[in-house]
Amino acid sequence: MPKLEQMPEEHVYQAYGIYLLGARHRLIRALRERYTPSSHGHRTWQSSFVLMDYLQHRPPRKRARIMEIGCGWGSAAVYCAKTFHARATGVDFDGNVFPFLKLLAGLNDVQVTPLHRPLERLTTRRLGEEDLLIGSDVCFWERLVKPMTHLVNRAMRGGVPRIVIADPGRTTFYEFAERCSRRWEVELTEWYASDPGRVCGEVLEVRNGAA
Repeated sequence: MPKLEQMPEEHVYQAYGIYLLGARHRLIRALRERYTPSSHGHRTWQSSFVLMDYLQHRPPRKRARIMEIGCGWGSAAVYCAKTFHARATGVDFDGNVFPFLKLLAGLNDVQVTPLHRPLERLTTRRLGEEDLLIGSDVCFWERLVKPMTHLVNRAMRGGVPRIVIADPGRTTFYEFAERCSRRWEVELTEWYASDPGRVCGEVLEVRNGAA
């Protein structure tokens, strides 16, 4: 029988070795009185757990430079910093998500560098500094498909070895995956997470043969 681990207080839970906070946690409620994230940056989305499980089975190297695109609260970046000792960066166009990211990073005793920038302003040179780009639930609108495709193209030209994106399986995500496949080597895989509960989704991995 697995060891039962007591959570330190209410509305704190654990998944893939990191602590996370529910929407009713006192610190989350306090932050929401001052910051209002837009574009669904108001919780940890379940595709983040699919991404974590995928990376657990197909891990990056230790101390890699990892950037989470559209990070929101940054749970995947925190996971990478904790599990792989990654030099993690969380990117989002909404600056109101970063207090929540800072809170989760502090809770897990890791550092994640916030980068307040829209997708279009992530240059080939900046993306090329990373060993791995990750993201989850980043193609939830049709208007995000083209910018995300352009970002992948810039990252590949910049020499990023891997890009891993998780999604529940939206039509827009499949369109994004199809566009990527026209130019790059891709693998689209059904995947599920078992922690903190069973969650199913899809994972797109784009590999750079020139890296």
